[in-house]
Amino acid sequence: MPPVEQPAKPVSDAYPEAPDTHTVFDSVEFLKHVSMRAGVYRMFDVQQNLLYVGKAKNLKNRLSSYFRKTGLSIKTQALVGKIQQIEVTLTHTESEALLLESNLIKEHQPAYNILLRDDKSYPGIYVSDQDAYPQIVLHRGAKRKKGRYLGPFPSAGAVRDSLQFIHKLFKIRQCDDSYFRNRSRPCLQYQIKRCTAPCVGYISEKHYQSDIGHALLFLEGKSTRLIEDLVAQMEAASEALDFEKAALHRDQIRMLQKVVEKQYISGDEKDVDIVACYSNGPQACVQVFFIREGRNLGNRSYYPKLPEALSESQVLSGFVSQYYLQQQGAQQQTGEIILSHPLDDMQTMQETIGEHIGHKVRLTSQVRSDRARWVKMALTNAETALKARMNSRAGTLKRFEGLQQVLQLDEMPTRLECFDISHTMGEATVASCVVFTLEGAFKQDYRRFNIEGIEPGDDYAAMRQAIQRRYSRLKKSTQQSAHKDDENGNKMPDILFIDGGKGQLRQAVEVMDQLQIEEVLLIGVAKGEGRRAGLEKLVFSDGRKDLYLPQDSVAFHLILNVRDEAHRFAISGHRARREKARRTSPLEAIAGLGPKRRQNLIKHFGGLQGIKQAGVEDLAKVPGISRNLAQIIYDVLRP
Repeated sequence: MPPVEQPAKPVSDAYPEAPDTHTVFDSVEFLKHVSMRAGVYRMFDVQQNLLYVGKAKNLKNRLSSYFRKTGLSIKTQALVGKIQQIEVTLTHTESEALLLESNLIKEHQPAYNILLRDDKSYPGIYVSDQDAYPQIVLHRGAKRKKGRYLGPFPSAGAVRDSLQFIHKLFKIRQCDDSYFRNRSRPCLQYQIKRCTAPCVGYISEKHYQSDIGHALLFLEGKSTRLIEDLVAQMEAASEALDFEKAALHRDQIRMLQKVVEKQYISGDEKDVDIVACYSNGPQACVQVFFIREGRNLGNRSYYPKLPEALSESQVLSGFVSQYYLQQQGAQQQTGEIILSHPLDDMQTMQETIGEHIGHKVRLTSQVRSDRARWVKMALTNAETALKARMNSRAGTLKRFEGLQQVLQLDEMPTRLECFDISHTMGEATVASCVVFTLEGAFKQDYRRFNIEGIEPGDDYAAMRQAIQRRYSRLKKSTQQSAHKDDENGNKMPDILFIDGGKGQLRQAVEVMDQLQIEEVLLIGVAKGEGRRAGLEKLVFSDGRKDLYLPQDSVAFHLILNVRDEAHRFAISGHRARREKARRTSPLEAIAGLGPKRRQNLIKHFGGLQGIKQAGVEDLAKVPGISRNLAQIIYDVLRP
């Protein structure tokens, strides 16, 4: 189950005493409604900070243990004293709960979690399927690169064994992109028959893509055909009395079966989508579970905007038509769609979807046995997700109302933006812009700006450039739409926060004055004395005195949450840009110097250092390099 996103700022590992001033959590009433199934629970304090994430085979029994009158450790007593809210997510098995618990701890780093807070996560598999010659490698951590990600899987050893199996069977490259681009001869992997050397053209793109397609059958959960092929090879080897080879294929089959170990197993090997809806007045959640060959490949939550309160069947009717005819569902290779509620136009919808995706699809809502169990589980999770979302929105609304009060605004702000700058000694400077609305973090409107043409390390110039680029485009878009708000994210913020003091704020004021944008309130969020967290002050552009907010203020926590998110988004963008620059050869930036010519240069001079030491005449002797291009190469490498 995917985690329900909760904003959580970094907190100390210490266990401070529980505050005395908040409503006491009603554990008796809460426990009356807790399920006895397996799942994950999340504990929050009065400021909606995530305190603790745990898993349980039986949620009711595990959560009840926190509220015993005796036998609790000091840490647990401190934790229980701070609890204001508990949320749960149901899973099929305790194993699924363990994986989800790990993911949530990795993402939010709750103060009271210890056991799983290490430097490793459950491993996955990364496929760079956007490349002409993709790689398939083990992956941990954030999904920063473009491409396809599979997992997480419970056993790192099983993943490594399976990758070795894939590389041996299909001879897929394992090297990183920089190494791949700059090879002039095959590496050791080719010599030991673990790679077909696409780096030097020993295999065509067509044949390599065919090998990738076979590997993806396994990685996408379509392993039946692959296992059948291996069984056939094992039987053929046995008939030929090659028992060593037969044993090898037997072991390969076992490795394959281990890495695709199902989180939940069904005897039905068809490809099925489970689509379930839970509605509450004008709000609804639709859960889509993806079942492939009896294996649960995961699920997603959707929250369609409703014009009014609709029944679940009405919501599903609109969702299914959009999802399978226009959105991601059109790419799904499913043969059956099981709905939690029947549709009035079921037969018509079935025929239309089948025609659109190019094969027959069965649409049904009447199921039994395992399929009925899946529908019930999807419905339960849809209900849980919607209630969590409604609770989160209520908390966000209180924070925005608190912000209106402390800033003494006539109207409550509904859209906040915040800028931050990140670089390393002036290298790879990136500016971030994050957006918060009454829905919380509005990530589809986030923007990053790669800063160019300034003195390295000049934060003021970087801030000016980012704000100029952001709001000149935004002003043009709003003028074209003829009103302040539209449906494409072209909206001016009510408040613009700048991570910095008076100097940074002044840059924003000057740019907004030049653009003649007057309706946006500009506020700087300056570090406190000694740059200590929690002592921040607000600096205003309209002449008001600096403002220090109480640390227990809901408005203060909202501002810090927005500021910290801008900081995180800037740092992640800067790191990605810096790493990309360090992996890129300077030859790749030269216009007219394609992969073939770069390979010719590397072969001729033995590497980049040899190219740098060569003169114009020497460079021009390389096949495909004209004298004009040689001069350009020389000028770039010897500025």
